[in-house]
Amino acid sequence: MRSYGLSGMIEAVRGMHDVLPHEQRAATRVREVLEQTLVAHGYQTLAVPIIEHRDLYLRKLGEELAGKLYEFSFGGRDLALRPELTASVLRAYVAHLQDQPLPLRLAYAGPVFRYERPQRHTYRQFTQMGVEIVGGPAPRADAEVLALACAGLDAIGLDTYRIAVGHVGLVRQILARLGLSERAQNTLVWSLERLRDGGPAAVRARLHEDAGEAALGLELPPGIDDAQATAWLLRTFEAMQIDLRTGTRSPQAVVDRLLRKLRRADEQPAIEYALSLLTQLGTISGPPATSLPALAALLAEHKLDCPAYAELQAILNLVAAHGLDPAHITIDFGLGRGLHYYTGMIFELDDAAGMQLCGGGRYDDLVTTLGGRTPTPAVGFAYGLERIVAAAPPPLYDLPPTVLVAPISDDDYAYGQEVARRLRAQGLIVTVDLRGRPLARNLSDAVRRGMSFVAIVGAEERAKRTLVWRDLLHRDERMLTLDELEHVNFGAW
Repeated sequence: MRSYGLSGMIEAVRGMHDVLPHEQRAATRVREVLEQTLVAHGYQTLAVPIIEHRDLYLRKLGEELAGKLYEFSFGGRDLALRPELTASVLRAYVAHLQDQPLPLRLAYAGPVFRYERPQRHTYRQFTQMGVEIVGGPAPRADAEVLALACAGLDAIGLDTYRIAVGHVGLVRQILARLGLSERAQNTLVWSLERLRDGGPAAVRARLHEDAGEAALGLELPPGIDDAQATAWLLRTFEAMQIDLRTGTRSPQAVVDRLLRKLRRADEQPAIEYALSLLTQLGTISGPPATSLPALAALLAEHKLDCPAYAELQAILNLVAAHGLDPAHITIDFGLGRGLHYYTGMIFELDDAAGMQLCGGGRYDDLVTTLGGRTPTPAVGFAYGLERIVAAAPPPLYDLPPTVLVAPISDDDYAYGQEVARRLRAQGLIVTVDLRGRPLARNLSDAVRRGMSFVAIVGAEERAKRTLVWRDLLHRDERMLTLDELEHVNFGAW
């Protein structure tokens, strides 16, 4: 359990990001456009707590992300700041929404927290925005979320993104047919990107980092189950006069640990074969027209039948029905995404510079892992809002004209507020001078703030129900009545 003193607390928040007003305006506009896109596709928004039980994330996140948790104890409970939102949304579904008709389309947005090294547009607190289809089976739900993720980026004018699609389920089916233990299968699936980046040696080190060499040069007799192997080991230790009661572990724990090591040694040839096959699989990358035939040839060469291949084909065919050209998709079987709950298609959207903007995939086991009554398919994605704001083309938003109402004296202040209300009713952004400054100071301040207009009101204007309207950009000035304000097109002034 990580504990924070004062210096630790300072370090923990270092790398978080203050969002300044101009950044917040951009983020708000992007979020509005994305929300409109999600709502138009039938997604309902929910909100979940920032603080969750730590256990929620240790079950299926994977050791890389679990190691980045902001975790703490309070009131006898182990808690954490949420590092992502899918697990929280699925927990909320299990707790409150299992009686709802499926599929259930849910949307969310909010801050998440990861204790990692800050990088360009990567902060320890950032905003995720995304969707989950609970009860949506493949391939149609997969095609929907992939097309929807692209539609959101299109809506904000970010149309130069790159789409990478993989399929964890296909990799799992391949490994299951090689006779590997579930533990070995999981480690290999979770190491896909490590294999792509570091080669078989990096994954081999991962597989053996806690295994060591099989102790004492023992080799299990062939064809025995775990109970028989345990009895054989105990007899062997007794014959060798080795006392297992001298260490901190119980004899049974020592035998269980050694048995796991020996079993891993037994399957080493299958692991080496799997590493070779996955290395070949990871080299398949490109548009579906070339990558899918290459995959089919590889499966045929190794005499492997994988239903996930047909599922992936169906997904790619269906995205075309959503208006997404499959030719713009890159198939990447080295894609892993790092999260341990994925079971099927996975995908990422990157900008032209390679910065990830969005990621998601299928996770059919997560509902039951979190206590759901019945197995329930699910698929979803999340945007990184700050990264999208950074990558989106300007202008992200068009603010209404800004106006400073400048009362000449204290007696004109109440009338100035009436003028401000009238202008706001026309959709303008209006502030009223609070400091009683001379007109020249107010004009200078308005220019410095980049405001569009100044409305000047004094005793004469108050008496006649008028105002002096000064256009700061065009250096134009005219007299307007309050009634005329309702008919002026200030945007085209």
